[in-house]
Amino acid sequence: MGRPSSYTPAVADIICDRLASGMGLEQACAPDDMPGARTVHRWLENNDEFRQKYARARTEQADRDADDVVKIADEECDPQRARVRVDARKWRASKLAPKKYGERIEHSGSIGLEALVSQAGKIIGE
Repeated sequence: MGRPSSYTPAVADIICDRLASGMGLEQACAPDDMPGARTVHRWLENNDEFRQKYARARTEQADRDADDVVKIADEECDPQRARVRVDARKWRASKLAPKKYGERIEHSGSIGLEALVSQAGKIIGE
């Protein structure tokens, strides 16, 4: 018998709980009684309810990663190991919840059309 492929709310909840606890999708789907990651991706395409649960789980995962950063920095004795672990969690949090944990780029001032034309004229020697 192969892996299950039919969507059920119970299986969806297990997968989302595993994701929220920090597992990756491949790891969450590894047991034989779980659907494969490709099946889960199909569910994401075709099932709004699951898509919302999955998004919440990934946001919880990002929050967990962000919380782990401070814990690792405080508790890890080896600074190089701490840096690698912290960087990995910061990266994943920034990808899972970019508005919350991503890099913020500050824009100051604005360039109007006249300033842009003036700059272009200077570049081409007018």
